[in-house]
Amino acid sequence: MEDITLRVARKEDCPALMKLIRELAAYEKASEEVTVTLAQMEDAGFGPHPVWKAFVATTIINGQEEIHGMALYYTRYSTWKGCRMYLEDLIVTEKWRGKGIGKMLLDELIKEAKAQQFSGVLFQVLEWNTPAINFYKKYTTKFDPEWINVAIELT
Repeated sequence: MEDITLRVARKEDCPALMKLIRELAAYEKASEEVTVTLAQMEDAGFGPHPVWKAFVATTIINGQEEIHGMALYYTRYSTWKGCRMYLEDLIVTEKWRGKGIGKMLLDELIKEAKAQQFSGVLFQVLEWNTPAINFYKKYTTKFDPEWINVAIELT
C-alpha cells in the first residue's frame, strides 16, 4: 500500500480540493450546483475570517505530493448541545477508494472534535448513497429521518 499521509489543508491545496469537490458533484449528478469559485474558497478558508478547515490525504508520486482525499469541516453551534463539528464533505477520489483513506480522514476528524471538546460530529449523506451509508454505519452513527433539509438560496 502507498504511504498515505494526513495533514492540515493549506491555501495552495485549494485547486486540488476544488477538483475533488467537482468529482463529488459529478458523482451526485449535480455538477451544475458547484458555483463557488477558487478565489471564494481560498478566502473562506484562508482569508481574514476563515470559516472552514480541512484535512487532506496525500501521497508522494514521482516526487510530487498529490491529494487523494479531504475532509472539510467547520464549527457549528447548537443551542441544545453547544459546539459541534460539521463535516461538510468527506471525499476520496474514485481511484483511491478502498485503501482506508476515508477511515483515516474520519478518524482524524473525530480526534480533532474530541481535542476541541466538541459534543459531536454532524454531517449529511444522500439516502441513495449506499456505499457511504454503509461506511458511516461502522461508526456509532445515529441516522435521523425526522429532519427535513431546508435552504434559502441568495442569488
